[in-house]
Amino acid sequence: MTQQMKQSHDTDESNQRMVADARLMPWSYRLPMWGRFLIDLASGIVVGMVGTMAHRMGASVNVPYGLLIAYLMVIISTWSARSRDGVSGLALHLISSSLVVWTVMAGYGPGGDAMIPVGFGGDDPMPFFSVQAGYFWLYGVVLIPIVMLVLPKCWFVTPPRKKTHDDTFVADTQTRGPETSGIAQSVK
Repeated sequence: MTQQMKQSHDTDESNQRMVADARLMPWSYRLPMWGRFLIDLASGIVVGMVGTMAHRMGASVNVPYGLLIAYLMVIISTWSARSRDGVSGLALHLISSSLVVWTVMAGYGPGGDAMIPVGFGGDDPMPFFSVQAGYFWLYGVVLIPIVMLVLPKCWFVTPPRKKTHDDTFVADTQTRGPETSGIAQSVK
């Protein structure tokens, strides 16, 4: 009986510590679930739109820096979605970014030009990335989140900030052992 009471007390204490330290997490982590999911959806839409606009930069001279920027946006945004909401957040981000890229942005722009040009024909030699950048973007925006889905969960942990003596917050960059991972520590 005393063992059960001790476990109950330890659980209550850790729950109080987690509730008290929730303010040490980034603002988007403190939102209710519907707000966090809305951020995941919105970030997927933005990444799909901006990435589609950026993926062709440099492709005509065979230096696809725009594709690298677009991939970096997908990686950062997908990491944030999984870190904030786990697999559900990653799934919402993947669905929204893929829908934007494969449906809305795969059409024609205001001037009648293709937003994601693929399938060049003709005998004129063209740089490799000028021809292939559209394919890389279309498939990469789906493959990157799928790869991030199978990565270990411990790679998607956001450390809480520390409160300093003057009531400001700084990032807690100290490496903690497995006994405290995922639980914010109060700073005295």
